[in-house]
Amino acid sequence: MSVQPTPNRSRLHRGRVLRVAWVTPNMARVVLGGEGLREFTAGQYTDHYIKLIFPLEGVRYPEPFDISAIRRDFPRDQWPKTRTYTVRGWDPDAVELSVDFVCHGESGLAGPWAASVKPGEEIYFIGPGGGYSPGAEADWHLLIGDESALPAIGASLEAMPAGAVAKAFIEVSGPEEEQEIRTPADAEIIWLHRGERQIGVALHEAVAAWEFPAGTVHAFVHGEAHFVKALRHHLRTERGLARDQLSISGYWRRGADEDGWQSTKSEWNRDVDDPVPT
Repeated sequence: MSVQPTPNRSRLHRGRVLRVAWVTPNMARVVLGGEGLREFTAGQYTDHYIKLIFPLEGVRYPEPFDISAIRRDFPRDQWPKTRTYTVRGWDPDAVELSVDFVCHGESGLAGPWAASVKPGEEIYFIGPGGGYSPGAEADWHLLIGDESALPAIGASLEAMPAGAVAKAFIEVSGPEEEQEIRTPADAEIIWLHRGERQIGVALHEAVAAWEFPAGTVHAFVHGEAHFVKALRHHLRTERGLARDQLSISGYWRRGADEDGWQSTKSEWNRDVDDPVPT
């Protein structure tokens, strides 16, 4: 069930904000378009991602904007910040790219940008990357994640054909953060409300208590790094899933911004990829 790496993950694009809509009280959908997206392509994977580029205040960058030249010629502390986000939808005919942002007030970088950006403003980004789509050879699909994985889970469910069988466990802060996801698949979506509990606890409990159906499963487990690692251990040791049945990624880690998380993610990946005794 492995897939080949996607091309174009380092290509620079310039998107113009067309509109912003609030999907839930804490999730904003920003739709990008414009001539700067004419060379953008996506659709090979349902977890496509882009890296948004946020210039630092007070630093003057060359025109035309060239991220490779900036990284070559500027000191590292003057490089723009990047933030990774999943492609929620791509319409090549309309040339519209939809990206969903979890927004929690003024904290963070990309969330406040999405909450305040206006149509007509522009942003550079790199991509897309990606590596997962629901495997057609699977008997059924298991999708697990928090809010950060919700765009990829939604895109995956929407891409499944009629007759595909899927079970999704999605943890959000409360009932107001649930979304409508339409899919032709035979899918059951279980919404878990975190409340005051630590993120991922409800997910782990629900998945551990659920009786898996027969057949070969293709699983997608993404979100906060701690619970992703714990669920990976559960699926490998207690459920007996092979490595190639799993798409596993820590999108973020509590207590760290993306810069801090990315600096330690390679070590986390090594730990997650270590063979698990069976």
